Amino acid sequence: MAGIEVKSLDSPDETRPFVDKGQAEVVNIGGGTVLRGTFEPGWRWSEHVKPLAKTDSCQSPHFLYSLSGRMGVAMDDGTEIEIGPGDVARIEPGHDAWVIGDEACVAVDFGPSPAYAKPQ
Repeated sequence: MAGIEVKSLDSPDETRPFVDKGQAEVVNIGGGTVLRGTFEPGWRWSEHVKPLAKTDSCQSPHFLYSLSGRMGVAMDDGTEIEIGPGDVARIEPGHDAWVIGDEACVAVDFGPSPAYAKPQ
């Protein structure tokens, strides 16, 4: 089928569990990667993905849409933001992130590195 492709995050090509407290469901489409991340309360990138990535901070770019929950993001330069339901965010490499509150944060990311949350 030329010029059109449809995939569902409910039937991902791959599921990448974090060290604990969530997972990323990945579909490969159009030469790129789309990811639905479920980040459970208590999740923090520096604790639950850093051991997989083996970098000091997250080096994946993100272009995401938040479906539920809240997430804090701190850039390596100290800039901080908070993302919540309905927000669209672009996050450059060089950051940490964490779930705020008692609700899981679920977000669809249209811009992650293909290797996000893959053991290195």
